[in-house]
Amino acid sequence: MLHYDAKPDHENEVLAARLVELAHERRRFGYRRLHALVEREGTHANHKRIYRLYREAGLAVRRRRKRQGVMIEREQLALPGAPNEVWSIDFVMDALSNGRRVKCLTVVDDFTKEAVDIVVDHGISGFYVARALDRAARFRGYPKAVRTDQGPEFTSRALDQCQQHVENDPAAAHWI
Repeated sequence: MLHYDAKPDHENEVLAARLVELAHERRRFGYRRLHALVEREGTHANHKRIYRLYREAGLAVRRRRKRQGVMIEREQLALPGAPNEVWSIDFVMDALSNGRRVKCLTVVDDFTKEAVDIVVDHGISGFYVARALDRAARFRGYPKAVRTDQGPEFTSRALDQCQQHVENDPAAAHWI
């Protein structure tokens, strides 16, 4: 199909150069936001013209790479043989009638299926998780292992520091 090829115009070259410059400064801006910046600078250009120059310059918003989780070799889950051997911890989310979210940290003994602890709050950080586990362990003793998913609260520095503290205590060896 035949179409009209416009001769390169000095104004288009300047505008394309400015688009490339702005796109490198602000990598997450697409042609619409670049159009707004160019307009703000005082250069009036049609959005279709900006899109054409953007495409011809080979520009595109760089997609963010998906964060990879911690890659560890999976082991088969061992069945606990006695109470207080393995605890599992996880979060349960709910919402109140006013729309505010509530987060529940549940700690369950895998052998007895007993709820060791349940902590309810609007926000629970890694430090809060470590504190709750220590509080539960004071009453029941430390488990030999704790199972978690790889959520941010369970991979935080606070929980790592808690693990190191527990590993230095001979009564609480092999925790987490």
